[in-house]
Amino acid sequence: MATNANRRNDPAVDYYVADPKDAPVSVRYGPSFITLADRYNGSVILGLNRRLNQLNNTISAAENAVANISNLIAIELANEPNFFNSTDPINTHGGQWTAADDIASQTSWQSSVGTALDKTSIFSAGVYFSTQDFSIVNLSKAETSSGSMKYVSDFCSHNYPQSQSTANLPKLMNHSAIHQQISPYAPEIAASHAVGKTHIMGETNSATQGGGGISPMFGSALWVMDYSLQLLYMGSERVYFHQGTIGNCPYCWWNGTNNIGSPYYGAYFATMALAGASHIAPLDDFGTVFGAWAVYGESEKVDRVLLYNSEIWNGTAQEGARPEEIFELECSNGCANKTLKAVRLTAPSALSRQYLGENPSVGGQMFENSTCGLLGEQQMESAVVGDDGRVNFTVAASEALLVYL
Repeated sequence: MATNANRRNDPAVDYYVADPKDAPVSVRYGPSFITLADRYNGSVILGLNRRLNQLNNTISAAENAVANISNLIAIELANEPNFFNSTDPINTHGGQWTAADDIASQTSWQSSVGTALDKTSIFSAGVYFSTQDFSIVNLSKAETSSGSMKYVSDFCSHNYPQSQSTANLPKLMNHSAIHQQISPYAPEIAASHAVGKTHIMGETNSATQGGGGISPMFGSALWVMDYSLQLLYMGSERVYFHQGTIGNCPYCWWNGTNNIGSPYYGAYFATMALAGASHIAPLDDFGTVFGAWAVYGESEKVDRVLLYNSEIWNGTAQEGARPEEIFELECSNGCANKTLKAVRLTAPSALSRQYLGENPSVGGQMFENSTCGLLGEQQMESAVVGDDGRVNFTVAASEALLVYL
């Protein structure tokens, strides 16, 4: 039960905030929180505290979690420890908290907690919002030399391309800019794979602190789509999009009591493209605003192509007609004169927000706010492959098209 508007005090969690829209500085949770996690219809990664330097408390919580969360796949020992500071209890020597400090602390705690649990492959390691000194490249070396690698299930990065104060929608959704922004994570992913561990993007979204003005817009949906595909192609196995503070989360996919966030459309479209896929490959060099992805099915043949025009379209804020790009596809293996079907992801503009009635659509359908169900009849587009095996598809600015071969 809520004792007042700014306090949550029930058997699951206990915290206080000065304003209901704030994120709490300190949160306590008990056994019923663990029970709720066990009921979740999906896998769970549980974050435990290291900053307060209460090892026995963390061991107790870990033991409870392992015993009672049947869908637990990993435990984090601290969130973004690159931000620990000189006054945090874990920093027993004072002064700046360095990467060397954290690596020594993290590997030691993994050994202590892992030994107490009598479990290996249990920790999601790193959890860094950094690719510099606080990095998986450096941590993975220490995991190997210290003998704590056996306790690691995966290596975890965090990433927010932009900040709330400097948010820029054209740059966020730009196909080439996405590639440039995530390039520093390539060595992190490679370091994970080099020691036989998977890499995950354990927390990410468009911009820090909920995303500011651009995050609920359709352009952010296009970013979610292309960003997910690019991370997957780089070798990151899972991407966890942060859903933020309840009631104060512009980048959330479900925002408020009865609102679908526009970014949800991008996640849905990426899922449509990837369903049943064995792998993907880019058909461009990430050098322009135009992107194309080949999606391979179980037969190792391309059975879908996703086309993306990341040029910004502001709708009524711009003059003239909406720009369009013609993508030419060439297929082989007797597909001449074949009719290809396609589904379009679009919205009135990159600025569109569903909660203002500017609904995006997937194949002509939209998501109903209160039920998340699709409304309307699906509209499949079609084009006929020519005698030469070539076919053209038009994709307007701030749109994507999924072509079924």
